[in-house]
Amino acid sequence: MPDGRRARADQVARRINTARELLDSGMGVIDATRDLARRHRLSERQARRYVERARDEGSMEVPGRKVVFTVKLPAELARRVRRAAHATGGSISALVSEALVEFLDRHHRGGHG
Repeated sequence: MPDGRRARADQVARRINTARELLDSGMGVIDATRDLARRHRLSERQARRYVERARDEGSMEVPGRKVVFTVKLPAELARRVRRAAHATGGSISALVSEALVEFLDRHHRGGHG
């Protein structure tokens, strides 16, 4: 990005998906790079990275908007969550999100939702 900030996850996904669409339309890597750079006001170097990811990995799901959601947990549970996130190499947010989705899905299937 021109001002040195990193792109948000949704921006990355949209750029990769646009690059995938350009490639799927029959455009070559060089032309897709130039088009993507122009559309998203990126350097050609950064656009090339998106195009190569789109070529190698395909489209991405665009993540939904995230909000801060604060809860109070017993200290020991918070320590366990931090340790589990660290052990898996993921973030606390990702671990808690996955656990809550799993819990809510199970709760809903059980007829309580």
